[in-house]
Amino acid sequence: MYTQSMDLPGGTPERSAFEGREDRTDQDRFDAKLRADHKIEAQDWMPAAYRKTLVRQISQHAHSEVVGMLPEGNWVTRAPSLKRKAILLAKIQDEGGHGLYLYSAAETLGTSREQMVDALLSGQSKYSSIFNYPTPTWADIGAIGWLVDGAAIMNQVPLCRCSYGPYARAMIRICKEESFHQRQGFDIMLTLCRGTPEQKAMAQEALNRWWWPVVMMFGPSDSASIHSAQTMQWGIKRISNDDLRQKFIDATVPQIELLGLDLPDPALRWNAERGHYDHGPIDWSEFKRVLDGDGPCNRERIAARVQAHEQGAWVREAALEHARRQRERQTKAA
Repeated sequence: MYTQSMDLPGGTPERSAFEGREDRTDQDRFDAKLRADHKIEAQDWMPAAYRKTLVRQISQHAHSEVVGMLPEGNWVTRAPSLKRKAILLAKIQDEGGHGLYLYSAAETLGTSREQMVDALLSGQSKYSSIFNYPTPTWADIGAIGWLVDGAAIMNQVPLCRCSYGPYARAMIRICKEESFHQRQGFDIMLTLCRGTPEQKAMAQEALNRWWWPVVMMFGPSDSASIHSAQTMQWGIKRISNDDLRQKFIDATVPQIELLGLDLPDPALRWNAERGHYDHGPIDWSEFKRVLDGDGPCNRERIAARVQAHEQGAWVREAALEHARRQRERQTKAA
């Protein structure tokens, strides 16, 4: 869902079994498939750098889906109604499922789930910086669904046409579910804005806090992006960071106006000549600081994942033992 750290150095180590001689004929076939807009499949030859990039991007995307459950999790017991509680539970369950699809897609590239999870817990692999911000009010849950998942959809719909088949196919279902998440978030914000003055003020405060982190979700500007040119050449990425950011702002500003909220960016203006909104300067130092581990909730998020991993060890062991016994019974029956 969220892979802006692709533009920064570092990532998940891939298995060396796929490293080796890059035969020119294989390279030509690979290039021809990309030119024809055909999918690269797991069994196909691919350059080591293409494989490494996909492992890094897909694993970081999976990590973001799983860590993304945490900011909303503490509101399950505090949701304002039974209906809201049920909807939030379903949304959190969806995010866990998205992580599963993506880890499975990454495994087709020759990396194990254990490797990917270990890289996350040890800090070697990144996840989206957006999930390192707190959710102090119910309006934050609305802002996450409306803005964060809205930005995710803007970024992820082009991934349905990604050149790597397993990733592209996983994204089709994920995008459909994310669209419901966005509607759920906007519905929360709309209800608050039609409520008491205090409720509308809560919605405005949440918008103010989330606006700039969400605008930064699309990653560094194209001029500062390390990997964008190559990933676009490979057909992994279809639209540049700045173009995605512009599409998101153009789509979201009318929604803010419909809610009757104030724009969080005082410099934001419609540019008739460009046919787009101009926005103010982005504080990229905050983006890098949070992504590097110094955000409001970085340590809390990783600590929660480490604790969940340790406490879930018995479940993994039980599942493996059950699978072993099933194989044993099938062998005896044969």
